[in-house]
Amino acid sequence: MIKIGILGSTKGTDVNPIAEAILSGDLDASIEIIITNNERALILDKAKKYGVDFSIINHKNKSREEFDQQISKKLVEKEVDLVLLIGFMRILSTPFIERWDKKILNVHPSLLPKYAGGMNNSVHESVLENKDKETGCTIHLVTSQVDGGPILVQKKCKVFKNDTVESLKERVQQLEGEAFIESIKSWGKNE
Repeated sequence: MIKIGILGSTKGTDVNPIAEAILSGDLDASIEIIITNNERALILDKAKKYGVDFSIINHKNKSREEFDQQISKKLVEKEVDLVLLIGFMRILSTPFIERWDKKILNVHPSLLPKYAGGMNNSVHESVLENKDKETGCTIHLVTSQVDGGPILVQKKCKVFKNDTVESLKERVQQLEGEAFIESIKSWGKNE
């Protein structure tokens, strides 16, 4: 069984399909802790819904390294094997990435390398502005190069003429849950 720790700053939409896959027995894993730097993040509602332990760690007035050390300490306490970044709006420090080498998965709402470094709605806006025919999501290993780690899974969907940022985001987020589950399963086989 893979013990998962999740870092998130926003809604945490992808927690639902992952938790449901665990509950149904489709995914041999457990979510040990959800850590956020935003006390109003809706990801906390997911933690409560699924009975997952959570921690709020404020990043203000701390160096990136100090903040990441506090996160790492919580992950170690929970004996986490794999760290998922789900809407985590912070760049991780090099020491943290090295400590959790090949054990951090990030979801990006585009088909990397397209729109690398972009976040959330700005990525979907770029897809629409550039009249891309398809988009999707990418799960990749985290390295010190933002959105530059090895790609594990990509899922694609068409972009329709009448798409809005919201409609596109909704379709991409559906794919993100599937992509995370697939990535966790394949990661488990490689460990």
